[in-house]
Amino acid sequence: MTTPLTNAAEIGWIGVGKMGNPMATRLIEAGHKLTICDPVAENRASLVARGAQVSASAGDLAQGCGLIFVTIPNDAVLASLMDEAADGSGFVGQVAAGTVLVEMSTVSPQLSERVARILARRGVAYLRCPISGSTTLARAGKLTALASGDVAAWEAASPLLDLLAVRKFYLGPAEEARYMKLVLNTLVGATSSILGEALVLGERGGLSPAQMMEVITESAVASPLIAYKKEMIAQMDFAPAFSVTQMIKDFTLITEAGRDKQVPMFVANMILQQYTAASNAGYSEQDFFALFDWMRVASGLPDQP
Repeated sequence: MTTPLTNAAEIGWIGVGKMGNPMATRLIEAGHKLTICDPVAENRASLVARGAQVSASAGDLAQGCGLIFVTIPNDAVLASLMDEAADGSGFVGQVAAGTVLVEMSTVSPQLSERVARILARRGVAYLRCPISGSTTLARAGKLTALASGDVAAWEAASPLLDLLAVRKFYLGPAEEARYMKLVLNTLVGATSSILGEALVLGERGGLSPAQMMEVITESAVASPLIAYKKEMIAQMDFAPAFSVTQMIKDFTLITEAGRDKQVPMFVANMILQQYTAASNAGYSEQDFFALFDWMRVASGLPDQP
């Protein structure tokens, strides 16, 4: 279906916001020419300053690019991108057969299946490639790429993915990567929840968050995630790397996927309610590890430890 990507000028990127921008920046810094499309001028500005070209619409971008990356915030935006305009002016109407599309967002497997059917009718090679990692890791090129879908698309995109990720996994021909991302995010979001409860218990017993994190990060339950959040918790500074609002979105996808596959997800549904309550209490745009602070306040501890 696809041919090898030979012209770096053919690379397009739709959606250059919080995660898309640092990833697109890495391609430009590696010498690749890039055409971008994003409705927010602020998102585009730093890339334009580095030489990126701008398309006014996703349909325009599709006409000139043989390999297109997509990083968008949610299902609704991806569904809108895949709407087939009656006059053929939209992305789907303009994308050419043989194009490789690498969709890197966290979206539902159900929507991704529909995207696959739409793109197959157009002869587009579709690679599901959600990424795992923070904006800091994106800037450093140290993300984890989870891929599934068209093998030729995987082969075409792999050299570029090497600029973005230190680990790449090809997981299968269909929606396997979507489910793997939900598996990882379930564990990530649950870590904040159970760690928060444990820390509140310890604080009630006279320990400080800094003391507990020092011990936890040297114990058998230590993990890269917990180590990464050590100073955040010790200093009670929850500037967002990944917000409570974003975690609500992910746990909504997780629990909906569980219902779709008839998987009872007792804990995940409870954790979604915790993040929702924390958001309602004013923590929506703080880092998702602020769940600890919300639990502290709910348990009657003072505002600062």
